[in-house]
Amino acid sequence: MKKIFCVLLVVLPLLAMSQVGSEIYLLDVQLSRSSITVSNPVNVTQHPGYDNQPSFHTSKPLLFYSSFNDDGRSDIKVYDYKTGKTTSLTSTTEREYSPTLTPDGKFISCIIQRDNDAQDLGKYPLEGGEPITLIDNLIVGYHAWVDENNLILFVLGEPMTLQWYDLKNKTSIVLANHIGRSLHKIPGENAMSFIHKKSDNDWVINRLDIASRKITTITSTLKDSEDITWTNDGRIISSDGEKLFFYSPKSKIGWTAMEMNLGDTKISGITRLVITKDGKKLAVVVRE
Repeated sequence: MKKIFCVLLVVLPLLAMSQVGSEIYLLDVQLSRSSITVSNPVNVTQHPGYDNQPSFHTSKPLLFYSSFNDDGRSDIKVYDYKTGKTTSLTSTTEREYSPTLTPDGKFISCIIQRDNDAQDLGKYPLEGGEPITLIDNLIVGYHAWVDENNLILFVLGEPMTLQWYDLKNKTSIVLANHIGRSLHKIPGENAMSFIHKKSDNDWVINRLDIASRKITTITSTLKDSEDITWTNDGRIISSDGEKLFFYSPKSKIGWTAMEMNLGDTKISGITRLVITKDGKKLAVVVRE
């Protein structure tokens, strides 16, 4: 009972924070060797309440995100940024978070939060249909696919842990403690990245080598920022909440401010962000 109570103390504050009103803006991106510029902001949600956790399809003009309905339950929405049309992938009595395209491109994997406080990892067919449960023995907060059979997970607990999960064998291994929510495949490398919160004032972006599972540090995060995304040329984009910055592990010259041509649009409270595989579109979550 004590263990369950401790887990609930971790889960409930996260759920409370997740219900803060937010919107998702889509920006055009121009990448050059020494700079990154964003422009033409478009609010693609325009919906009161929680719209968050965006991710892109790797080859189609689709943005997936989690959105609260009038009953306070989250479903997965799909925004087509070529047509401007939004559709629902799920409409369930449970809550779905962190939609992510599976490596085979046929499903959207997501966290399924159940009324008994379980947080499983499941997947829904892109064409619609019933979910398939993938992981139900851990309280999964966030996930990223290593390949079709393996994932890295942010698992809730005290402390939060980074775990490697083998789907075939249904086994997990703890790789690190005190991690952040941002988990990614590093473009062009056989590696993943995650945030390690070494202390209250010392957060770093770490590299996990897939073959050896050796962990090394890439750089420090921006202050109090645990959300990043990787460009296709190997740069990291993050935000201090008001502005966007990039860091190149190759040059190691420090975080550099991006040019933000937003016109009359005012955005603030930037948190999660994700860029398309071709580097032409950036989605950012902002305060409502």
